[in-house]
Amino acid sequence: MCGSRGRVVNIMTSENTNSAGSSAAHIKSVESLDQSNEMERGLKNRHVQFIAIGGTIGTGLFLGSGKSIALTGPSIIFVYIGVGLIMFLLMRAIGEMMYSDPSQHTFINFITRYLGRGWGKFAGWTYWIVLILTGMTEITAVSTYFVTFFGTFGIDLNSWKWLIELCFLVALTGINLIAVKVFGEAEFWFSMIKITLIVGLIVTAIVMLIIGFSYPATHIEGVDGTVSGATVSLTNITDGFQLAPNGWMNFFMSFQMVFFAYQLIEFVGVTVSETQNPREVLPKAVNELIMRILIFYVGALIAIMAIVPWRNFHENSDGSFGSPFIMVFKYAGLDWAAALVFFVVITAAASALNSLIYSAGRHLYQLASDSESPAMARLAEVSDHKVPAKAIVASGCMILFSPIINAIPGISGAFVLFASAASAVVIFIYVLTMLAHHRYRQSSDFLPDGFVMPAWQVFDWIAITFFVLVYVTLFLSTDTIGSAIAGLIWLVAFGGYCLLHERFQNRDLKEALQQ
Repeated sequence: MCGSRGRVVNIMTSENTNSAGSSAAHIKSVESLDQSNEMERGLKNRHVQFIAIGGTIGTGLFLGSGKSIALTGPSIIFVYIGVGLIMFLLMRAIGEMMYSDPSQHTFINFITRYLGRGWGKFAGWTYWIVLILTGMTEITAVSTYFVTFFGTFGIDLNSWKWLIELCFLVALTGINLIAVKVFGEAEFWFSMIKITLIVGLIVTAIVMLIIGFSYPATHIEGVDGTVSGATVSLTNITDGFQLAPNGWMNFFMSFQMVFFAYQLIEFVGVTVSETQNPREVLPKAVNELIMRILIFYVGALIAIMAIVPWRNFHENSDGSFGSPFIMVFKYAGLDWAAALVFFVVITAAASALNSLIYSAGRHLYQLASDSESPAMARLAEVSDHKVPAKAIVASGCMILFSPIINAIPGISGAFVLFASAASAVVIFIYVLTMLAHHRYRQSSDFLPDGFVMPAWQVFDWIAITFFVLVYVTLFLSTDTIGSAIAGLIWLVAFGGYCLLHERFQNRDLKEALQQ
């Protein structure tokens, strides 16, 4: 739908944003910017607030925090805080750009606007592919956790995993097709369930601390052998404290693990074009991010390690780690702790899948809107319910390939590599986003009265440096080196293609205009 005129505008925009703007722009009303926005602004403040919370709380906190604690001990608290601060800078950059133009369906559009159509095309398609691959892993996780949940009651559903995946995918796709406010309501309650468990954990720890609770050696579901008994105390965190008790390599490797736990935090940057009063809601959602990190991540980790001494976390023979949440509630006398935690984990995975379908639909809609292909143009349509229904269904159908791929041994191994590489290439998107923000601040579009990120000249580069260092650490582990190499190949091959394609298009267009 972007013809020659659109390319001319983009060429001129790209040239203009390469130098600092001579004058700052004035804030345009949301109504004037919304003239080409066909979506419905159906998301309320509470929807966006809980979507933001849900984006920071994934299954990794409930099941994977045991591994991160075992890796580096109590210092993992500082890692979560440090990485959280960097992700806060990313969100401030996205928030500032979205505040300037809240009619945009995705923050990726700013990469196109300030870095050129080549990088925009690379970022758009790469991010959509990442969403699809991540969605395929999440639908597999949902069925696995569902089977585990019913397994705690002696019910074997292993042979029905494909049907479980199909039912969840159809149900969540249906939620996305009805109306954006229905999606927002679903995410509100998904997040509420996760928050309730975390708050319950923290309250349990406080009560145990007050009464000086002690527990004997106990067998915990998902943990090999018997876990030693202990007395609940803050000294379980401070005794023998070292910054890197298992070596500096493990300490540095913990940064990539925590970084991936924060992925999808940028999801709020996809909801702005469908949010009521976006310029009031967006700053609140972004600025409260730090408090959410302190409460839900740091608070949970402190509660866990006060109850379970950090040296009690060990790797199982199959390479897995027990869930700290199951351990804590088991010690509190909740015999059905495993069932409770896995119910919440199902909720967390379903929430992530729901968000991925939503985001993938909007990104495919945007890609179709920017495409000159008649076939793609069919996906750039909004339904009577004011949602990009065709793009949502198309994205859902792609995720539906997951059970088929998992059933073929030879292909499933390659899929695991692609899925892990997808997580790695998100780092490229984050770097491009920070570079786009840097260009935005130098452009005439900059709103001095907007949601301004302070000290951007320093913080932009701090964030970029951190993202690059995280990618470098992927080469230091045998578990991640394959995805790191695959990600680099994708950057060089597809990124190079996008840049060269745009360069030749611009050259041909300029020659045509000169004639």
